[in-house]
Amino acid sequence: MIPCYVVGMGNPAGVRRDFAALERRRMQAARLLGKGYSQSEVARRVGAHRQSVSKWAAELAAQGRAGLKKAGRAGRKPRLSAEDLGKIEQGLKRGPETLGYETGLWTTHRVAYLIEQECGVSYHPSQAWRILRQLGWSCQRPTGRALERDEDKIRRWKQKRWPELKKRPKTKAAPSSSSTRAD
Repeated sequence: MIPCYVVGMGNPAGVRRDFAALERRRMQAARLLGKGYSQSEVARRVGAHRQSVSKWAAELAAQGRAGLKKAGRAGRKPRLSAEDLGKIEQGLKRGPETLGYETGLWTTHRVAYLIEQECGVSYHPSQAWRILRQLGWSCQRPTGRALERDEDKIRRWKQKRWPELKKRPKTKAAPSSSSTRAD
C-alpha cells in the first residue's frame, strides 16, 4: 500500500512555500495516476485539491514528468539585487546630509530618494520602509538634543513661568438658589 500523506491546503499568510516538497507531491501524484488511481483518490492521498490533480494530469499528458517540475520562485522577482542593497546600506550609513538634507534624520521619503539615486529604482515611501526592515534598520528617535538648548532658561521657565500659566481651581462658588429638597 502507498503511504497516505496529509498536507494542509494552502499556506498561512507569511509562510514561505517549500517548492521542493511541492514538486515531490506532484511527482507522487504522477506515480499514482500512472498506476491507474482516480484523480479524486490521488488528491486524497497527496493532500491536494482535485482540481490541482486535474491540472497535473493534463500537464503530465501534454509534457510528461517535465511538466510537473519545480516552477521556481513565486511572485515578482525583486527589483533590487544584493549589490543594490549594499549600496543602499552604505548610503544610509553616510547619512541624509550627503544628499543635501539639513538634518540627520532618515524618513521613508528620503530613503526612497536614496534608493532612486543609488540604484535607479523608484519606490513608494511605504516600500522604502519595507527595504529598511529587510536591511535590519528600525525606527529610532534621535539621541542628541538641540545644540541651542539652554538648560538654565528651561529650569527658570519651569520654576517661574509655568506655575503662572498653570490652571488653578477657582474659589468655591455661591450655592445655587434652587432647592432640590422636596417640600
